[in-house]
Amino acid sequence: MKIRNLDLSQNPINSEHSQLGIPPIEESISHPGNHPILRAAVWFAALTLILLLGILAWRLFFGDNQLSGLEIIEQTLHNPVFWSALAVGFLAQAIDGALGMAYGITATTFLLSTGASPAAASASVHIAEVFTTGMSGISHAKLGNVKKSLFLRLLLPGIIGAVLGAVLITQFDGKVLKPFISAYLLLMGLYILSKAYRHVVKRKAPRHIAKLALFGGFVDAAGGGGWGPVVTSSLIGSGSDPRTTIGSVNFAEFFLTIASATSFILLAGEPNTWTLVAGLVLGGLFAAPFAALLCKNLSARTLLTMVGCLITFISAYNLYTALG
Repeated sequence: MKIRNLDLSQNPINSEHSQLGIPPIEESISHPGNHPILRAAVWFAALTLILLLGILAWRLFFGDNQLSGLEIIEQTLHNPVFWSALAVGFLAQAIDGALGMAYGITATTFLLSTGASPAAASASVHIAEVFTTGMSGISHAKLGNVKKSLFLRLLLPGIIGAVLGAVLITQFDGKVLKPFISAYLLLMGLYILSKAYRHVVKRKAPRHIAKLALFGGFVDAAGGGGWGPVVTSSLIGSGSDPRTTIGSVNFAEFFLTIASATSFILLAGEPNTWTLVAGLVLGGLFAAPFAALLCKNLSARTLLTMVGCLITFISAYNLYTALG
């Protein structure tokens, strides 16, 4: 039997959890700085982002480019597509960081509307997500929104699923799965909404997390988005705390995004949508810290309501377009 270190103090979060039938928060949530595994993950994410930014800066100013780095930046800043992508990236990350879903769906839909192929759109989104999920995951971890045990159980299966999904979409059309996934998520969204407004009995910790992460990572890479909707909605629907579920899922997404982006580049080469990627990255980096802070301060009932509404609306729309 696993021994859990619960924070049994009479704080507002535990009072609300009691009303919703959710167990008290753990010490790892109320005191996030005391856990070496999370500290190591945060440092790894921060150093990875610094390294990637350094590589991109080197390629921009010292790479084999027809234009100089400053000329490329000037061209990009005068391109309206860049500013459109920046706005989409900010909005998508603000929603994703606060509610644990919708970045991939929002950004992929935008890229497809510009004429990009499904594989190029998914690759571009996952390259951008390396930066946005890294910043979002660090923010969630520093604010105490990440549950160590859940984060670790999501990590490896999610990475495996992401690699398999990247292989699939570079060989086949991943849209075949869309109607079935949308129908499942529509039911989950309605269930989460009902859960927000009725008293629920206390449940045991959700089971089959590894299988859920494997499926979520696969869907995310194959469809250009879906990790958050599949994993976050299923865990919250099974009785998990909304705040720590959103934070843990967001932080784990950084690591599986690295795996899927690397797989896309190795299998299909680098995408030719770097102006769009740059806009998505900058918009998402600005939004990530504010979204994590919003997630920390919203009540569990409010998060349940917002997640339920968002996933119901998106899934209903996706199901309509897939079957239409």
